[in-house]
Order: sequence, then structure tokens, then C-alpha cells
Amino acid sequence: MLQSDKPLCIALVAGEASGDTLGAGLIKALKQRFPQARFIGIGGPRMLAEGMQSQVPMERLSVMGLVEVLGRLRELLRVRRELVSYLKGQQPDVFIGIDAPDFTLNVEQQLRDAGIATVHYVSPSVWAWREKRVLGIRQSTDLMLTLFPFEEEVYQRHGVSVRCVGHTLADQIPLEPDREAARAALGLPPDKRIVALLPGSRNGELRKLGRLFLDTAAWCLQREPKLLFIMPCANPERRQQMDAILAESGLELPLTLFDGQAHEVLAASDAVLIASGTATLEAMLFKRPMVVAYRMAGLTFRILKRLVKVGHVSLPNLLAGREVAPEFLQDAATPQAMGEALLERLLPTPEREATQAVFEQLHLELRRDADQAAAQAVAELLQQKGRLP
Repeated sequence: MLQSDKPLCIALVAGEASGDTLGAGLIKALKQRFPQARFIGIGGPRMLAEGMQSQVPMERLSVMGLVEVLGRLRELLRVRRELVSYLKGQQPDVFIGIDAPDFTLNVEQQLRDAGIATVHYVSPSVWAWREKRVLGIRQSTDLMLTLFPFEEEVYQRHGVSVRCVGHTLADQIPLEPDREAARAALGLPPDKRIVALLPGSRNGELRKLGRLFLDTAAWCLQREPKLLFIMPCANPERRQQMDAILAESGLELPLTLFDGQAHEVLAASDAVLIASGTATLEAMLFKRPMVVAYRMAGLTFRILKRLVKVGHVSLPNLLAGREVAPEFLQDAATPQAMGEALLERLLPTPEREATQAVFEQLHLELRRDADQAAAQAVAELLQQKGRLP
């Protein structure tokens, strides 16, 4: 293990909850190598708990879609401009941009031009659309850390230094989750069929999917009156937003909202209705059959539909190379269509068993001790750049 008495300054930026999880794990692993290191930038509660100093709340970077960002563009540009100015003054030994490529890659470019080593953690979907973005990434990033093995080839083809580190969640989540223990921890009955609803962790996602998921639950309940529903809320703001959506709907559902505890909710469930995103990877790692949905601004969808060259949007399907979780996008995302698919996944069918086997295999492939692997890659870059004694 590398050790150094030199007080390194390591800058990181994460833009949403999934990046905060990755960033916290990376900071923890880096502290083991460099106990005196200082961590600055922008991060969420998990990164702050590891001792990071965040310049602004991470929530200010959380925005979805291509069109939706326009309403926040001036603020985001100001935050980025102020962050770059601050980091140039601090002269960190390395900058690590975690996902959020539209924000972080530009920061990386400016800092690399100023002589600061840069790492990008989590590949943009260059394999899905606009592969030529790799050329820009090559100019702004000294090292790309990918989560998934299939992503490495694209960067190698374009001469970008790349390392697949796997996913920290694959290391953290047990291969055989304990449904009974999770239900006991959440105070849920052990013998009921329970569906988890995960409409997203962002304000915009809840606005577009919150009511739709409630309507789907109501449709299912009419056909299976004994179902129970559970939903994790990412933070107090999302809990308040979901309470308001539920009250406005007028629906009376056997629904329990939880503050956080997304992993316990997934472990306790029999099936999941879920927004496309990192949460689908978590559901896959918990081996839960799922139905995936997403809605975005119409113009954003039309643009992406013309650009995207892969047949699926959710991570389990992309990793498997085929549909193992049905996807319902835009107008196809209706309560009846999603409800029918959800009820099917509650049945003990051969297809369900086959899907679980696929999820187990993918889980094993992603188990690479990601936090330590990423920290080792960053340490090696620091060594190459002469930042270590």
C-alpha cells in the first residue's frame, strides 16, 4: 500500500446521488493511502461525511435532460466558472470529475490546460451515441475510470488511458440479499407481496414519474388487492414532494414512504417499478425483477431517439446485451402497460428464474473492489505526474 506524509490536495466533483456514492468510496480508499490528504470540490452528504469540503450543495448540479438544463444554464455556468477559478487558486494535485460529463469534462479541460492532472470517473455513454466525444475526452482527461468492462474498448480504440474498476455497489451489495431481514428492519410483514416504487431521486423525475407510478400502483391494486407498495425518498425535499403528489392524486394506496433506505426497500421487495438510471443497477444487484420507465421533455426525447444507436436504455439490459427488464419510455409508459408487466414479474415463472441467473452472473462480473481499484489508479497517476515523493 502506498503511504506518503505529503499533504495531497485532491479535488472531486459529483453531481448526483450515484456520484456521491462513488465519490465517498473513493475518498475513503484514498485516505487509507494518504491519511493527511485534503479533499475539496463539490459533493453530497456521503462525500461530506468522509471529510470533503464542498463549495456549493451538490443539489445545484442535479438536472435532467437536454432541454431541461436550459432553465438552469446561467446558474450552472456561474457555478462552474467560480469552481474553476477556486481550483486554479488551490492547485490540487489531481482533479476527479465523477459522472455529470456536461459539467465536469469542461472543468477537467480547463484544469488540465493549467497543468493539473485530471481523472474522469464513470464513462459517458459514448458507446450509445456520439462516439466522437471520446476525442474531446482525450484532450481533457489523463485517465478514464469505467464501471463496466464493455466500455474499455471504445477508449482503447481512441488512445485514451482507461481502467475498468467495476462498481462499488457490486462490492457492497451481498450476492444473496436477505429479504426477510430487510422486511423486519423496515417493519414490513414477512408474508405479503410487496412492490417497490422508485420514480427517481431528482425533482424533475418525480414531477414526470411520481404520479405515473402511483397510477400504476392503483391499476395493479385493482387486480391484486393484497399488494403492498413501498418507496424510498432520497432526501427530505423529495419526501415532501412525494407527499404532495400523493395528496393531490387523491389515491388511497397501501403505500409506505421511507426516508432513504433505498437498499433496504429493494431487498424487501418482490418486484420493482423503477426509473431508468443507476437505480436499475441496484435493483439488478439485489436480483429483483423490474419494470423500467422514463419520461422526459418531448424535444429531449426526439433528439435522443435520433442520436442513440443502442436498443436499450437501462443498465441491466445494456450489460446483458438483451432485454431482461421491460422498458416503457415516453407515451409507452402507461399505468396499464407497466402494470401488466409488473404483475407478470410477481409470478414464479421460468423466465423470472432465468433473469435472476443473469443478474447473478452480471453481479459477479462487476465485483472488482472498485473503491480500492479506483484509488490505486489515481495513486499511480499521481506517481506518474511526480506528485508523490
